[in-house]
This record gives sequence, structure tokens and C-alpha cells, in this order.
Amino acid sequence: MSFAASPQRLAVIPIVPSQLRTSWGTVGFMVLIHALALWALLPRFWSPLALGVLLVLYWLTACIGVTLGYHRLLAHRSFRVVPWLEPLITTCGTLSCQHGPIDWAGLHRHHHLHSDDPSDHHNSHLGFWWSHFGWMLKEVPAKAHVKRLTPDLQVNAYYRWLNRNFILLQLPLAAFLWWLGQSTGAGGLALVLWGIPLRLVVVYHCTWMVNSATHRWGYVSHESHDQSKNNWWVALLTFGEGWHNNHHAYQSSARMGFRWWEIDLTWLHIKLLQRLGLASHIHLAKPLQSRRAT
Repeated sequence: MSFAASPQRLAVIPIVPSQLRTSWGTVGFMVLIHALALWALLPRFWSPLALGVLLVLYWLTACIGVTLGYHRLLAHRSFRVVPWLEPLITTCGTLSCQHGPIDWAGLHRHHHLHSDDPSDHHNSHLGFWWSHFGWMLKEVPAKAHVKRLTPDLQVNAYYRWLNRNFILLQLPLAAFLWWLGQSTGAGGLALVLWGIPLRLVVVYHCTWMVNSATHRWGYVSHESHDQSKNNWWVALLTFGEGWHNNHHAYQSSARMGFRWWEIDLTWLHIKLLQRLGLASHIHLAKPLQSRRAT
């Protein structure tokens, strides 16, 4: 079932940012992680291995974890994978440190039920910075609806554990990166800084561009009753998520790039999983059903 595509809507409660409580824990975390990311850019921490670690973990957490896993697999159920693979993909999403899988999917489903209306927690009408970043620093009302919107995920004990402990998963990753850096001479601290805070900040801002930039700049191909647009450069940064107008018009579609030049790298991953016998029940938008998906 595609919860985001459901016609059911929740009560519209207009969001007034100035009236919302500040989430000081989130503010503190974001200040710390951005400061550490800037520290990582000091020349003494640079190495080809550090860059390689960042790129591999960016792909593993942003593409496999968030885009393919949290978004298309869990939030929209646009395809299925074999039972043992879904928890692994979800764990990659948790390593992105963007909430646990239940909270992420619940907030995303709420966004689709109320996209750009007054109760959308990252309503683009409230400004670029609010939709990009500001909403995360407040206690938005949408959080109260997460449990109601995620019954399919809450039955999974492992997902409940990940939801509570998503930040802790950075600790074993840090231990591995430290060992790798010390073993190779690249420096343990250097790989930790490039592999965690710097990588997280890059993943964060690229992901947030889907909420902000693609509701402001781009072109519209389909009626979606909101401000979503297709944006090529966001699509490149986010492995295909920038074809946002396509997605909002056909939310349960596993493929978001509809035209041959709308490059959707996550779709290519899903097709590979299908050919390996690891993915099935792939949903496609109606415009794609009329021609062979490539």
C-alpha cells in the first residue's frame, strides 16, 4: 500500500514557525556537526583515502540508504526486496543520521498528504530556508502523526530499535574508520572526520535540497497540486530525487526520471536488484506503463 498516495488527509493545522518550540537538542547537534565538518576541511586531514571514504559512504547512505531505502522502499513501498535485504538497506539509511526509519517515513508520508498546504512541516510557501533547514529546528506538529502513519513499520522490532538509537550507529562506524586510518597511515581522526561529520553535512544539504530547491526552481511536467518541480542538478546530487514533480504526481512509482534524459541512478539500482532476483513488485507511473521501462 502506498500511504503517501492515499486520499486520506489529516486535520489541517497551519504552521506558524514563530509559535513553535525550538528543538534545542537538534540545534546543538547541527551546530556541532557543521563545526566538525569545517574542521575536517583543514589541509592536514586531506588524503585520497579520506575522499574515497566520503564518496563511498555518501553513496551507501544517501543513495542506498535514504533514496532507495528510506524513501522508495519504506515510505512509498514502490517495490519489494527479499526479506534479508530490507533490514540491511534500512540500516544504511539509519547511518545517514536523518532520524530513524519510522520517523523518516512517517514525516515523509505526512508531507505527501499535505504537500505545500499550511500544515506541511516543510511548506515551501514559508520560504526557502524554512523548507530547507528551519523546520528541523522546531517541534513541528507532524511528529504527532508519525505513529498513525507508520503501522507497517512499527510492527518490526528492529526498526523500532533503529528509530530509538539511530545516532548510536555512528559509533561502530567511527571505530572502523579510526582503525582503517591508523592501519593505512591516512590517520584515524582524518577518516572519522571525513567519513562522519563532513559526509553527514554533505548528505544533509543534498537531501534538504529536495524539500527546498525542487519546490522553487525547475520545470513542471505533471499536475501535482503543489509547488514541486523537476530539477536536473538536484537529481544529479541525490541519485534521481530531483525529478520531484514527477514523484509528487506519481508518488508510488519506483522510477522518478520519466524521460530518457531524466537520469535516475536510484532506478538503475532497483533494476539491478530486480535482475539479480532481489527486488520485485515494482510499481511504475502510468506514463511509464505504456512503454517498456529501461
